[in-house]
Amino acid sequence: METQAPPALILYPAIDLKEGRCVRLREGRMDAATVFNEDPGDQAAAFVAAGFEWIHVVDLDGAFAGAPKNAGAIARILSTASIPVQVGGGVRTIDSVLYWLDAGVSRVILGTAAVRDPAFARQAMREFPGRIALGIDARAGRVAVEGWAVETELDAVDLARRFEDSGAAALIVTDISRDGLKAGINVPLTGAIADAVSIPVIASGGFRGLSDIAALKAWNGRSVHGLILGRALYDGDVSPAAALQAARS
Repeated sequence: METQAPPALILYPAIDLKEGRCVRLREGRMDAATVFNEDPGDQAAAFVAAGFEWIHVVDLDGAFAGAPKNAGAIARILSTASIPVQVGGGVRTIDSVLYWLDAGVSRVILGTAAVRDPAFARQAMREFPGRIALGIDARAGRVAVEGWAVETELDAVDLARRFEDSGAAALIVTDISRDGLKAGINVPLTGAIADAVSIPVIASGGFRGLSDIAALKAWNGRSVHGLILGRALYDGDVSPAAALQAARS
């Protein structure tokens, strides 16, 4: 009997926006930002040219303010990118969801809102099927909200299970303690959530290279759907071509 190859991972290069510029943070700390590109549109174009299928955008200022704050920068990304874009950060009302969808965003990510106002999150998922993802941001397995500044006692796997029947398009699982540090993806946490629900799961936080792609593809459970690439990609530790080849092989 032939052994079935693991399915391809979809790679999501990240554009994190602070005051209109592309930055990377360390462990979600706004005072530990490194600017990688002054022009988000230029960065989006580079990702498209490299062959990526999606772009992952976070409005960092919006995450702390609780409302969209980098609309101009995201408009430049959308005008440049010919591939789908998903956006999160400070989306806590239906009006904010509609704003991004009307602007051309393919998928809107809810984080804090799913914890603070789950009824709103479920309403958004019902009204916009296939267009709403849930961000599960955790430190030591516990969910954090308000731009990762406030930790809760809520278990990340339990939060995922609460939304199993919600119609969420995806779950984006971030280990905050690894984010921006190139410490390696938390495969056990990501895999545990993938095994707990039928919703596609996207891994995030700490990507350091091809070994993370191999580890996610080798997970002995429900397949992980995707992976977000951040600082290691910007630092040149792994090339887009090598990452895409490993993800698709």
